[in-house]
Amino acid sequence: MIGIFDSGVGGISVWKELYGLMPNQDFVYVADSAHCPYGRKRADEIVERAKKISEFLINKNADIIVVACNTATAAAIKYLRSHFSVPFVGMEPAIKPAAIESESGIVGVLATAGTFKGELYLNTLTKFAANVKVIEQTGDGLVELVENGKTYGHEVELLLQKYINPVIDAGADKLVLGCTHYPFLIDAINKIANDALTVINPAPAVALQAQKIIDENKIKSSKNSGTNIFISTANTATMKMLVRNIKPDMEEQNFAVMNI
Repeated sequence: MIGIFDSGVGGISVWKELYGLMPNQDFVYVADSAHCPYGRKRADEIVERAKKISEFLINKNADIIVVACNTATAAAIKYLRSHFSVPFVGMEPAIKPAAIESESGIVGVLATAGTFKGELYLNTLTKFAANVKVIEQTGDGLVELVENGKTYGHEVELLLQKYINPVIDAGADKLVLGCTHYPFLIDAINKIANDALTVINPAPAVALQAQKIIDENKIKSSKNSGTNIFISTANTATMKMLVRNIKPDMEEQNFAVMNI
């Protein structure tokens, strides 16, 4: 079984890619929406939430856990890998492909404050962005919009313009999405950017890495049942909407609210 968790519903963008690659695997997804967003929390608070959710998933027989949250990856992945025996896959800032592919030499990154402060992001920046200029934008308020099921419309576009226009004005031709909630805003971002930016979503690469580890460790569903369970620590309304946009036949019994 593959366990996945995020601060909220954003990691469903990662589940989408994982499910597309491995539809016969069993998935349990946890959205910690009662404690969302993680971006403004202290690192020790995020580690504590990540620990509890990982314990829950391991008790549900998770063979591998995908930390489908950039902020949780930045704050907690080292702790999780040192305290649990199952493999963990985290979110990688997609700065490398952006830097390689950029023609202008200017790359935008849209992320949470917690991600920008993280060691993983800073190391990636040092390693791969030496020859490009990076424009950082903290997307305050975007996670909350997605959590409330708002992925398009005037309110979404108004806030995105505040973050996207300075990146375009700076001459960037690539925009790295540094939060798993943001892929649900790609249509709105593209409408604002009007072909000025190529949006880079790291979720497909993370899913491929997870598949590689699953193959290497021979983690295969014995039943080949393709069971998908979605759990929220708050409510499931937005989760249901996003999941059913991807898989319309997902049944009510596949969703639950739990206190983790």
